[in-house]
Amino acid sequence: MGSFNTSSREGFILVGFSDWPQLELALFIFISIFYSLTLFGNTTIIALSCLDHRLHTPMYFLLCHLSFLDLCYTTSTVPQLLINLHGSDQTITYGGCMAQLFISLALGSVESVLLVVMAFDRYAAVCRPLYYTAIMHPRLCQTLAVISWVGGFMNSAVQAGLLMAMPLCGPHYLNHFFCEMPVLLKLACEDTQGTEVKMFVARVIIMVFPAALILGSYVHIAKAVLRIKSTAGCRKAFGTCGSHLLVVFLFYGSAIYTYFQPMHSYSLSEGKFFALFYTIIIPMLNPLIYTLRNKDVKGALTKVLCKGRDSG
Repeated sequence: MGSFNTSSREGFILVGFSDWPQLELALFIFISIFYSLTLFGNTTIIALSCLDHRLHTPMYFLLCHLSFLDLCYTTSTVPQLLINLHGSDQTITYGGCMAQLFISLALGSVESVLLVVMAFDRYAAVCRPLYYTAIMHPRLCQTLAVISWVGGFMNSAVQAGLLMAMPLCGPHYLNHFFCEMPVLLKLACEDTQGTEVKMFVARVIIMVFPAALILGSYVHIAKAVLRIKSTAGCRKAFGTCGSHLLVVFLFYGSAIYTYFQPMHSYSLSEGKFFALFYTIIIPMLNPLIYTLRNKDVKGALTKVLCKGRDSG
């Protein structure tokens, strides 16, 4: 294995799952199916939200952003993985690697902020139902969505900038299927403690602080739901909030596990298998979680299908 440094801007070899050759075919089939379902599910949500006026609400406006995020996030990593599993060329240029790191980190950061906005939407719907339309005004929804995107990309710029300022050396093999921060940090030539502290602060701001806000909002939501005397009202509130809470648990659980581990205890082998969960499985599950018991989406889908059948 050769050595390199960032001054030469040599590329990397993504080891991926080549150390388990017996799994590569099964993984290729499994990932292809899940990626196709992710594209179909999230595209369907976006299309239905645009086509059906009943879904022109703050909740579905934000859900469209989440679906678009999931489409972009999986597309930033999965096609490269499928190429590596199917072909013999597993290289990625230094520029391509840094671009992939920046984009995947930015989209993950955007989702972290967007989930807070979605929690605020649920808080307004359950705790302030009479003022919901006034609170979640379309202009406010658009502003909060823009803040989510800008904040996520700013966080990624900070963390990616800190990494790119560090000299990387040693073997240019990345024991992963995409360029992820913990894996790249292990290639640093110098002591990473100072950089890790700065990254830790950035991660607390973009992950722990939003998670605390979401937890606080759901404490108020739980209190409001317990005051609802109607059984049907309680079920509706739990139904609309439960799906969001499940997505929050899956997202923050996987993010904290990956990015808040000490570098010396981070396992590369475990890390790349766990990464399959949050790069492929969670984006595929999000459309199902939000729409499986959702009458509005089912009604919109039925309406579109019937209209297509009638026109045919």
